[in-house]
Amino acid sequence: LIPQGPSMDASKKVDLKIIIIGALGVGKTSLLHQYVHKTFYEDYRTTLGASILTKVLAVDNTPLKLQIWDTGGQERFRSMVSTFYKGSDGCMLAFDVTDRESFESLDNWRNDFLEKVIPREQDFPMVVLGNKIDICDRQVPKEIAAAWCKEKDIPYFEVSAKNNINVAEAFETLAKQALATYKGIFESYLTDSIKLTPNDKPKKSCC
Repeated sequence: LIPQGPSMDASKKVDLKIIIIGALGVGKTSLLHQYVHKTFYEDYRTTLGASILTKVLAVDNTPLKLQIWDTGGQERFRSMVSTFYKGSDGCMLAFDVTDRESFESLDNWRNDFLEKVIPREQDFPMVVLGNKIDICDRQVPKEIAAAWCKEKDIPYFEVSAKNNINVAEAFETLAKQALATYKGIFESYLTDSIKLTPNDKPKKSCC
């Protein structure tokens, strides 16, 4: 038999952890409920710590189970929220286009996340969502947000959790990025662990 190179079974379900972070009140919970349940969640109770929902989908013929973590945005919870970053396969940064401060805080949220993800990856799977485009009182121009994302090479989506605009597209783009990174790490790990070279063969004894 000719040994086959390492490969990942495309039919095997992959579990990925996605985390949503951003300032208080940008609509993280609403975005998550719109994506998972197709309903607009209008309960304004603050998320304390984190809540988790799951979504099963297929990306590039690979079944995925997304474990999506919705985190609290209050500053006093920041250190607690950062403990949830570990093990994340993808990060969703959210801000409110009607709240300039929520956009200006993206740098801090992104840097805090990257500092705590081990190993630190500048090209870690990430997307940015500008939520509440259904509201007229806009304070963050699309061009400004898009330029910030382009500089950091992060896909940008203008979304509305209320009207379900671009929500699924944003989550699925992140899922594709996370799966590609996961497959790359998986293949690299297998290649390194089973690599054989002629030097690995046992030496013959001269006696």
